[in-house]
Amino acid sequence: MKPSALIPVKGFSNAKQRLSPLLTAPERELLAEVMMREVLQEVVLAQGLESTFVVTGNATVSEIARSLGACVIEEEREQGETEAVHFALSRMKQMDVDCVLIVPADIPLVRSQDIDLILEHVKNQDLIPPFALLVPSHDRLGTNALLLSPVDIIRLRFGYDSFAYHLSAVAAQGLEPHILENERIALDIDEPQDLQRFFATGDGKGERIGKVLGIKTECDAPGGRRSGSL
Repeated sequence: MKPSALIPVKGFSNAKQRLSPLLTAPERELLAEVMMREVLQEVVLAQGLESTFVVTGNATVSEIARSLGACVIEEEREQGETEAVHFALSRMKQMDVDCVLIVPADIPLVRSQDIDLILEHVKNQDLIPPFALLVPSHDRLGTNALLLSPVDIIRLRFGYDSFAYHLSAVAAQGLEPHILENERIALDIDEPQDLQRFFATGDGKGERIGKVLGIKTECDAPGGRRSGSL
């Protein structure tokens, strides 16, 4: 059993509006695109995956995804994250995909090694289908990665408090939910404090993305202090 990855991505227009206290609309759009590229590049590099799919209803996202080596599942129109994922899973099931790793496009610290650690955990724990493995967000409210076999083992619901919902959904199937903590996967960028935490990590990705956005971060400000708007 070699899983395939699935990344839902919406168009970048009007992206990350909760970051508006820190970033302009063009900066937020650029951030969303840069994060999607970072995440997709790392996922594609993971050794333990059969393939990587992006589900989207946006032509620009489709073009970027294909250029980075992903397969694209095209929606007729953009839907919410939950609806898009269910749509993609139905298509993947028709392709005989029996295990899927779902990750969001806004976890810029993720590295290919983190993806492989999730897959290795399945082997180390001798997990056999049916099973569900969850990686929570840093506040344990969101679900930042889901490894499912079979792919439709539970009904998904992303957004606020999705972690508790998914735990309950797994338990309702009579299964024990498996939980794996990962600091890099845990940080998704939704709120201003998330972006500040990202730039404060000292990770080279934060510094690089800050430069793309034209923002001085804690990493590159004199004396290690944050300057500019963050």
